[in-house]
Amino acid sequence: VSMEEAMPAVFAQLDTVRAQLEAHYADMQDLEFTVQQGKLYMLQTRSGKRTAAAALRMAVEMAEEGLISRNEALLRLDPVALDQLLHPTLDPDASRTVLTQGLPASPGAASGEIVLSADRAEELAAGGKQVILVRLETSPEDIHGMHAAAGILTARGGMTSHAAVVARGMGRACVSGAGDLRFDETSGKVYIRDHELSEGDIITIDGGTGEVFSGSVKTVQPEMSGAFATVMAWADDTRRMAVRTNAETPADARTAVDFGAEGIGLCRTEHMFFDVDRIIAMREMIMAADSVGRESALAKLLPMQRRDFEELFTIMAGLPVTIRLLDPPLHEFLPHSADELAEVAAAAGITAETARQRSLKLSESNPMLGHRGCRLAVTYPEICRMQARAIFEAASNVTKGGAEAPVPEVMIPLAATAKELEICKAVIDQEAVAVAGETGISIDYLVGTMVELPRAAVCADGLAEQAEFFSFGTNDLTQTALGISRDDAGAFMHAYTDAEIYPVDPFVSIDVDGVGALVKMGAERGRSVRSDIKLGICGEHGGDPASISFFETVGLDYVSCSPYRVPAARLATAQATIRAQAETAD
Repeated sequence: VSMEEAMPAVFAQLDTVRAQLEAHYADMQDLEFTVQQGKLYMLQTRSGKRTAAAALRMAVEMAEEGLISRNEALLRLDPVALDQLLHPTLDPDASRTVLTQGLPASPGAASGEIVLSADRAEELAAGGKQVILVRLETSPEDIHGMHAAAGILTARGGMTSHAAVVARGMGRACVSGAGDLRFDETSGKVYIRDHELSEGDIITIDGGTGEVFSGSVKTVQPEMSGAFATVMAWADDTRRMAVRTNAETPADARTAVDFGAEGIGLCRTEHMFFDVDRIIAMREMIMAADSVGRESALAKLLPMQRRDFEELFTIMAGLPVTIRLLDPPLHEFLPHSADELAEVAAAAGITAETARQRSLKLSESNPMLGHRGCRLAVTYPEICRMQARAIFEAASNVTKGGAEAPVPEVMIPLAATAKELEICKAVIDQEAVAVAGETGISIDYLVGTMVELPRAAVCADGLAEQAEFFSFGTNDLTQTALGISRDDAGAFMHAYTDAEIYPVDPFVSIDVDGVGALVKMGAERGRSVRSDIKLGICGEHGGDPASISFFETVGLDYVSCSPYRVPAARLATAQATIRAQAETAD
């Protein structure tokens, strides 16, 4: 028998008190009470706990009932908790055995067979199996396996490592920096603390907590509601900053648009060259002894690159698309084994020894600070020329086809000086003029740079004489400013946060006093020379709510983040706007 049936008068009184308390506190209440001799006694009230989905629904309903304002409804929601609505999560009632814990690099939960190579992941996934790709760390060569896997687990790497960034973009669960993980790819054995596993055994990872479990753990699939769309609409009506996405594949771009992205803030062109039909030509270009040989190989890549940009421009019709020119050092595109290098030599028409010598010459002690970014364009302008031509030809073709004209933003990476920008911009502008002459279509475009070196921020006024936009690459800016490798920070960063040297991992939430000061300096000095310079951020901090609040105070025009973080960024930018307006009013 229910209380309403057994004690209707007391139940009615309780319901009245509940309504009064919820109206007073403007929130759902968790009530404690007792009934003695037919009399109701209220013992305690507090705001009730709720799931992300329930919090969303309650906030919308209370705003629509007039209990709270729309702004209050938006401020009550946790942007990070929105991930629960977009990714599978572990069933809270499911039993589980924890093997180890790494870093929560990309949200979501996934179970599958252990595989130790990208090729094996692709092979098994094609056969319908769920797999977890286990690697020491990932590289661009592993992209196809990461696409195929249900989740990714790495022994090394931090929150902005390759595995973490790519997994977030794909919406894949990922645990990185699991220091207790060891494996032997030859024997297929995997060792986690005192547990011995083998390739083919099933494990489960939780990218939201960083935990790794033995066997398969039941998951709960995400559910979307009408309240989600309502909150996103309110956020869009409120926020000042635009929200773009980091994407270079059509699938990621479409996902981002579905989530409300307003353009692409970072297209990493290097990921486009690892497909089987492209890597051969890319390696031919790398092995070429002179510019003639490089241009011959680049001519094979041009139509492929043009098709890439045509797809992105079509999906992002009328929206800005920021394309970063080739950034990583060339040796990252070369294979590691002697047999594979011999295949490259044969394809390039050179001897295996010549290929080996070329590979050795390209190797670097510190690739992150080596021959990469705009340094490649200065040394090999033909690479910059090919990419610029592909961008402008693609934009012209899309426009000619009747679609809304794209807005290409050509981004020169790793620039530290205005002279580097001047040299690269001259090549880009020259190709824009040439393509316009050939097609009869003039494309509006911008040329800018990624601010990812301290010198670029300090000398931003000089860079702004050439750059029409700055995109702060806070992943690299953090590691160059703090002198901490983002790929190795996972091994010790927990000790630093525990000791409160940094209150939170600076690769997760921006170091306001250090890296933040460089961002603010770069923005102010850039605007001092070019008042209309467009300012954005494309590092992973672009999806972090605390960092977004800081970017609002700096006055950036947009944030850009992984596709699956776009909804959270839309909410976080709205919250940042509300708080900034409240501070101004005070």
